[in-house]
Amino acid sequence: MQTITTAFRQALTTSHQMAVRVDAYYDGSLTRGNLPIVDGSVTLDRGSAVRRSLSLTVADLSLLPWTATDPLAVYGQELVVSRGIPFPSGTEWVPLGTFRIDEPSADFRHGPITLTGKSAETSIQDDRFMVPTSTRGYATCVDAITYLIRQTLPDAVITNATSDNRNPACAVAVWDAQGNRWDAVTQVARAMNAEIYCDASNAFIITDSPNPLTAPVVWDIAEGEGGTLMSAARTMSRSSVYNAVVASGENTAGNNAPVSATAYDSDPLSPTRWGGPFGRVPKFYSSALLTTSGACLSAAQSMLFDATAPNIQTNVAASPNPALEPGDCVRLRYAGRRNLFIVQSLSIPLTASGSSTLTLRGGKDET
Repeated sequence: MQTITTAFRQALTTSHQMAVRVDAYYDGSLTRGNLPIVDGSVTLDRGSAVRRSLSLTVADLSLLPWTATDPLAVYGQELVVSRGIPFPSGTEWVPLGTFRIDEPSADFRHGPITLTGKSAETSIQDDRFMVPTSTRGYATCVDAITYLIRQTLPDAVITNATSDNRNPACAVAVWDAQGNRWDAVTQVARAMNAEIYCDASNAFIITDSPNPLTAPVVWDIAEGEGGTLMSAARTMSRSSVYNAVVASGENTAGNNAPVSATAYDSDPLSPTRWGGPFGRVPKFYSSALLTTSGACLSAAQSMLFDATAPNIQTNVAASPNPALEPGDCVRLRYAGRRNLFIVQSLSIPLTASGSSTLTLRGGKDET
C-alpha cells in the first residue's frame, strides 16, 4: 500500500468529495494537463503480466488524435493518473499509475473519445529479444533484472523491496531471439523467491510474495455504520489449488546437471494436505536459473503458499481506496467474521461517485 497521511486515511471513510487528475505527456513533456474526463477506471491485477490498466472516456472531441504528436495519440504518449481528496489547504493526491496510450477511438461527429492504456510492463513485453540474450556478466539477480529492464527503458527505477533485501547470485541463463523480455525478468525475480511489477509511481518493484499470516494489515473493510463495505459475494473452487510444487532446473549454458526438488503441503491439519481427502495435485515449475537442489527447494517452498491458498474468492464492493495495491493484506469484517485476505485485483473509479470492486484471495480467520 502506498504511504498516505492520517488525514487522507480518515477522509477516505468520511468524505464523498473526490478529485481526479489525468495529465498527458509526450516524450517526457506535459502536453495537456487535467484532461476533461467524464468516466473511467484503473484496474490493478496481481495475476496479470501487466499490473495496471486504464480505461478512460473524454468528452472533448478536439482531443481526438489526428497526428502522431497529438496528446492522445499512440506513439509513446502517456497518461499520468491520480486521485485525491480536497482539503482546505489543498488537494492531497495519490498516484494511480502512468499508462501508455494504446487505443483511442471516437465517432468524430458526436464522440466521446474512449481509450485504453497499460503500465510500463507492456513496453518490456513489446521489446522482444532480437538476438539470443543471457545473464552472463551480471553477478546478482537484481543486477540481471536491472540490465534486462534498462535495455528497454534506460531511466527505469528498479527497487528491491524484499523484506531481507536479498539479492542472491544469478545463474547464467540464455533466452532465444524473439523471446519475451518480461518473461525473462519475472523468471529472474522468481529465482530470488520474489515477484516484480510496475507501481503507481512508474517504478519497478521487486517484492516478497504476499502472505496474510505474516503481512501487516493495511486496510479494514467493514460492514455497518462507519464501514466502507457495500456488498460482498463469496465463491469456493478447487481450481488453481495445489498441494505440492515440483521445481526443476536444467541449465546447459552453465553446464549444470538437471536438478529438482519438491515441496509438499505436509500440515496434518491442512484440508489440502498431500495424501489427504483432497487428493494429490502437484504444480510444476521449471527454470534454467535454478541450478542446485537447494535453489529448487527454496523456489518450491516459496511457491507453495500461493499454491495451497484456498481458492475462496470474495468479491467486494467498497468505498475507493486509491492507495491499495494488489498483494496488500486487508481485514474484512462481515457476516460476524474477521478474515484476512490478500488483494488479488481491484478497480478504482475515476469519477467522484462509484465504488471500488475488489477480488480477495485466501480468507484466513484472524485470531
